[in-house]
Amino acid sequence: MKITHQDVEHTYGTYARFYDLVFGAVLEGGRRRMCDAVRALAPASLLEVGVGTGLTLAQYPEATAVTGIDLSRGMLRHAQRRAAEMPTRRIALHCMDAEQLAFADAAFDCVTLPYVLSVTPDPARLTAELRRVCRPGGDIFVLNHFSGGNAVWAPLERLVSGLAARIGFRSDFPFDPYMRHADWTVVSVSKVNLLGLTTLVHLKNQPAA
Repeated sequence: MKITHQDVEHTYGTYARFYDLVFGAVLEGGRRRMCDAVRALAPASLLEVGVGTGLTLAQYPEATAVTGIDLSRGMLRHAQRRAAEMPTRRIALHCMDAEQLAFADAAFDCVTLPYVLSVTPDPARLTAELRRVCRPGGDIFVLNHFSGGNAVWAPLERLVSGLAARIGFRSDFPFDPYMRHADWTVVSVSKVNLLGLTTLVHLKNQPAA
């Protein structure tokens, strides 16, 4: 089943009211690991693609100018409330299609992509946009479930693939076609969350040596 932008908007607009309750704690370990890595780098500017309800906003470095985008206005309303509770922070939030980012080339020192890659209609186009808006030599963090790398989850992936597709999620999403790309360098790959459900990938926005 092909995922459309309308599917994504509808699904996350529906989830917005209870997203934190259902997906907050269970996926928090991965978010925390990603934000810890960002804090170690202390980038001057950061773009979060798929900011959702803003669960990561308070975890980024205080001095970093954070821009967050999401396709769902319902999710963004929750993020805006969180941002309003941090009036001294530089946080800008926009409703935007991640596959057509309205930012200049090399606009950000760091780009984060938490739990988005396997729900976007065109993952290759999205990863091309990540490379475009991240400055050369900058850092990109992808937090996502990838199939095939965990024997514990493999049977479940096959079992739920049909249901997952109906809610706009690819449970059988492969790693190599999207992460092994000549235009960027894989710095590290780490398993996070329950039983390694999710993978945190640190990429350097420069061609692999």
